Amino acid sequence: MDDLFSVRPLEGRRLSRADIDHLAAGPSPSHLVDCDLEEADLSRVDLSGWSFERCNLRRADFAGARLGETLWRSCRGAFAQFVGADLSEARFVASDFNNCALRRSVLTAARFERCKLTGADLSDARTIDIGFEETLLVNAKLPGMSFRKQRLKKVDFSQADLRRSDFRATIFEDCSLRDANMAGSRFEDADLRDADLGGLRLIDANLFRGATISREQAGQLLGELGLKVL
Repeated sequence: MDDLFSVRPLEGRRLSRADIDHLAAGPSPSHLVDCDLEEADLSRVDLSGWSFERCNLRRADFAGARLGETLWRSCRGAFAQFVGADLSEARFVASDFNNCALRRSVLTAARFERCKLTGADLSDARTIDIGFEETLLVNAKLPGMSFRKQRLKKVDFSQADLRRSDFRATIFEDCSLRDANMAGSRFEDADLRDADLGGLRLIDANLFRGATISREQAGQLLGELGLKVL
């Protein structure tokens, strides 16, 4: 190990598990910039409070890691593994984590802003007070998640698995639920007037009992009966 590992931030390095363990043993969290951690095994390591900026995290394995209050900015982490990791109060900004695995992770008060989570798997994650803004969740797995009383802005749930999710009193602003699987979900008191409900079928109408939809959306439903709303 050389003295560069004591400097914050650490920039432009290819880091091994041994390097990360050495940094993690230091007195304060590290700030990594433009570092390469592709396919690194970082499972069960404690990186609480660390920040990652413009790092390559493709296929990195953070399974069971402690990642509370971490910051991930402009990172590339396709297929990264966070299974069982603690990401409480973590913040993801302008990052691409498509097809990442967040199964059974702790995402309490985590925030995702301007991120790509296409194909991400959040099954069985703990998601109390999780927040999404301007984020792609196309074809993501989010069964049983609660968004109750949230204001969702520019979130794309197209083709996502939203079965049994809670959207009660949720406000949708420029969002998409196009072709999403919403079986068993709840939308009482939700405001869906600014949501794309493309692919909605009349048999799905019961899901939106007690929600507010637009005249155009109502016409879409009635159109399946061959009726026109004038």
